[in-house]
Amino acid sequence: MYVWELPVRFYHWLNALVILTLIATGFYIGNPLALQSQHEATSQFTMGWVRYIHFAAAYIFFFNFLFRLYWGFVGNKYANWRQFIPASRKFFKEMWYVFRMDILMLKGKEHMSIGHNAMAGFIYFLTFLAFLVQCLTGFGLYAPMSTWWLPKLFAWVPFVLGGDILTRQIHHWSMWFFILFAVIHVYLVFYHDYVEGRGEMSSMGGGWKFIEEEVFDRNHHQTPNPEKK
Repeated sequence: MYVWELPVRFYHWLNALVILTLIATGFYIGNPLALQSQHEATSQFTMGWVRYIHFAAAYIFFFNFLFRLYWGFVGNKYANWRQFIPASRKFFKEMWYVFRMDILMLKGKEHMSIGHNAMAGFIYFLTFLAFLVQCLTGFGLYAPMSTWWLPKLFAWVPFVLGGDILTRQIHHWSMWFFILFAVIHVYLVFYHDYVEGRGEMSSMGGGWKFIEEEVFDRNHHQTPNPEKK
């Protein structure tokens, strides 16, 4: 089954790269190293380059996020926004089943899910909310320093949150959410690849998952909103 379209795969890997870049540069900006050098600090411009990389990655992160929201309406059914929002009893039931399977590691059981399973879809929905928080707080902090109109659109965020200090703290806490998510995400991808044997890892490279035809016919209804494109 061709599940992940090229735009979804491109979004995924670009997002992974920029998040790692933002985390590394964010740690340095928040707690810079005492770099020992015989050269004049103005000629090194270390913090300036780190901040430049952070801001450039932030722009890529922002527009990549907007693109994914757009693709949630025009992509195939496995990329559709309905895969991420729990709006039915069936969705919650599937979430609970997958949660028990992942936590308790139930032997002899598997869950048939061609695209995202319900639990994964809901977690990705939470990450989209975290993306929004990061964009609001990040550009809110950057707005006073920027000369471009786009970041200045977020100048109201620190005012609403009560100042730059709390805005920065929320921005920092959100970063830890992404770190925790990345660890759990990588583990569960390997786990489901091992348990289900359907090419979970390789599917984000080539787009294809391998599913037995009789199993697909018998369990096709388990994919959320199968009648949708």
